[in-house]
Amino acid sequence: MVTDVAVNERMSAVAVDGRPADCIKLAVSSLWPESFGEGSRPDLVISGMNAGANVGINVIYSGTVAAALEAAFLGVPSIAVSLHLDRQPPDWPAAAARARHVIDACLRTGALTGRTCLNINVPVTTEPGPAPPIRVCPMNTHGHIDAYERRVSPQGEVYYWVASGGLEFRGSDAGADVDLLMRTHITVTPLWHDLTDTANLPRWREMLDAE
Repeated sequence: MVTDVAVNERMSAVAVDGRPADCIKLAVSSLWPESFGEGSRPDLVISGMNAGANVGINVIYSGTVAAALEAAFLGVPSIAVSLHLDRQPPDWPAAAARARHVIDACLRTGALTGRTCLNINVPVTTEPGPAPPIRVCPMNTHGHIDAYERRVSPQGEVYYWVASGGLEFRGSDAGADVDLLMRTHITVTPLWHDLTDTANLPRWREMLDAE
C-alpha cells in the first residue's frame, strides 16, 4: 500500500506498507521515476534513524541496514543510521543533529558514489552538546549471548521470553564498532552486499568443482 503523507506545508512524503528493503525496491524502480522522470535515480538514500544500535552481527538482522544495502545494490549510495539507546528516553533532536554532523562529514569526502553503503551508529543521546568523535571501524564479529526464559501461559501453552539484551556479545574486539560505540564514539562502517567468503573460494573449488 502506498500513501501520500503531508509532512508540513512545504514537504510531502510517501508511506509504503512493506519491509524496509521492499520499500527501497519500490521507491527506486517506480516511485522515483514516476515523480522525477524515467531513468532518474536519487543521489543518496538514508535509512533510519533506527531506535537502537545496529553494530556487530546485529547488522545481519537489521531492516534499517537491509534497506541501505538494497539501495547500494541498485547503484544508489546509501547510509544506515542507528541510535544507541539506554534506560533513559533519548533526546531525538540532539541525536538528529549528531547524525546530520556525521552525514555531512561523509558527504564532504566525495566518496559516496555508486554502490557505497555506510553504517553509522550514534552513541546514546540524552542532552544537546558537541558531537562525539567519528571513528571508521570494522563490525564486531562475535556472536550474541542469547538467553531465553521458559514460561507457561494461563492456558498451559509453553512460550519463551527473550531474557538477554541486544548488545550482549561473546566478545568485543578493540577498535570494532561495538567497542567504540560503548566508548561513546560515532562509528562509521563501510558495508558490502557480497557475503562470499572469498578467501575460501579456492579451497572449496578444489574440493568440489570436479564432482
